[in-house]
Amino acid sequence: MYKLKDFKWKHFEPEIILWGVRWYCRYAISYRDLKEMMEERGLEIFHTTPYRWVQEYAPEIDKRTRPYLKQSNDSYRVDETYVKVKGQWKYLYRAVDSKGNTLDFLLTAKRDKKAAKRFFKKLLRQPHNAIPRVISVDKNPAYPIAFDELKAEGMIPKACRFRQKKYLNNIVEQSHRFIKRLMKNNQWFQYFKTAKNTIAGYEIMNMIRRGQVKLVAQGDVLAQKNFVESLFGIGV
Repeated sequence: MYKLKDFKWKHFEPEIILWGVRWYCRYAISYRDLKEMMEERGLEIFHTTPYRWVQEYAPEIDKRTRPYLKQSNDSYRVDETYVKVKGQWKYLYRAVDSKGNTLDFLLTAKRDKKAAKRFFKKLLRQPHNAIPRVISVDKNPAYPIAFDELKAEGMIPKACRFRQKKYLNNIVEQSHRFIKRLMKNNQWFQYFKTAKNTIAGYEIMNMIRRGQVKLVAQGDVLAQKNFVESLFGIGV
């Protein structure tokens, strides 16, 4: 049985809600597209309904998936990309390992040392991330300062190397494309919190899709569906 408290006062079955969240965060569709898809299945909803589902359940899927992520390798590639929120550019910090697997992400209002340091700390605290042997970044001048400070504080191992060479980061720049395609298709965001919650859904569904979850193979769509539902006690 599913956990009633996770879906208390909801007017739709948990499977329907999670289906909507998964599809919105996985494919380049709008909330109005999702509304029409549900109408084809005999479900009458407003387009704001799946928006509320995504805001509530996307970050929850991200949080609950973390313990099931496979171990990364020890070569980090870190970069940031632009996100438009209410007409202004914000910054999405992202990191992948040398195989292109997503390590972590963080949306920030500024692109400075404080933001870089905050992202490094979040990255290093994730249990699925191996202790870094090398961290490769682009030419952002904030990175070496943040790296040195965290090394002095003991958060980054003394043996960890720092590389600031743009061509080494092609793999993370390619990884940005999938996330940015979804954001652009949905005409960016109106609020920072909305952006943060939605991007959490984009990122974690991409990680599940790529086979980064234990016992869930890349390309096995049914296993991916079952895994997300199992996070809420459905089908268990």
